[in-house]
Amino acid sequence: MQKIQYDQYGGPELLHLDEVEPASPGKGQVLVRVRAAAANPMDWRIRNGEVKLMTGRRFPRGLGEDFAGTIVRVGEGVTRFKVGDDVLGAVSMKASGAFAEMVVADENTTVVKPPGLSFEEGAALPTVGVAALQSLIDKGKLQAGQSVFVNGCLGGVGRAAVQIARIHGAHVAGSCRATATDEAKALGVSPVVDFDFDPTRLKGQFDLVIDTAGTMSFKDARTLLKPQGRFVELNGSLAKMVRSLYRRNFKLLNAKYTSEALTTIADAAAHGQLTIPIAETVPLNQAIDALTKLERTHSPRGKLVMVSG
Repeated sequence: MQKIQYDQYGGPELLHLDEVEPASPGKGQVLVRVRAAAANPMDWRIRNGEVKLMTGRRFPRGLGEDFAGTIVRVGEGVTRFKVGDDVLGAVSMKASGAFAEMVVADENTTVVKPPGLSFEEGAALPTVGVAALQSLIDKGKLQAGQSVFVNGCLGGVGRAAVQIARIHGAHVAGSCRATATDEAKALGVSPVVDFDFDPTRLKGQFDLVIDTAGTMSFKDARTLLKPQGRFVELNGSLAKMVRSLYRRNFKLLNAKYTSEALTTIADAAAHGQLTIPIAETVPLNQAIDALTKLERTHSPRGKLVMVSG
């Protein structure tokens, strides 16, 4: 099978498409023929070595976490799936390898793909959907009728957060580039402000602030929040980890793929309540060029999806 790999941490020029033998699924794992895989900014952060304390130094390494496809083999102890099931899911940061013709995934980070979703739509969901869901519900404790401010409301996670918050009966405001204001309003965001807005304009109006863009200070978030409100940050650092230990209203998300979270977002997408736009679809043999261009330009608003077979 073909697989995109790299032999050391560094830039996109290190990526190459190799012929490799498919791995065998271990206990609690499945082997999936990948029909679609979606890119996320975390993919190149991993490849650049920014999280190598978690990913290790074993090479070659595969690229990509989010996938949708068809199960071709099940490992020992797998009971939720059988050969031929269409699924979507994600592989761990340490394992990676979804940009390939086949990938081994854990049973508990894989769910049945709703028949109404295409493989491309299914592959676009896991990372952004799980991060948005867990920011709002697990960390943010969102309740119906509350108000949420999403910083970066048209990014992948931000767009998912807007839609999931509205599913839960929340009012959503947010920030984005000034040129995209109409798009944000069409998604149901109101009011919409620029990234460099003055937070005192919206002082004390929100139960929950979610920073998906990593550009909002704790001071500005506190200005936006009601007295008992919460600030959830998705872009971690050591300083933010320490702050999360001592600030009751500050939460740092460490998203975890679970079958429950994946099922929730897949069902929402199947019912038309959650849509992640796809900017470009390319075959596996053109994916390296497309990934390189996306990383360097950050131009398309929407997912880059690789398709295979």
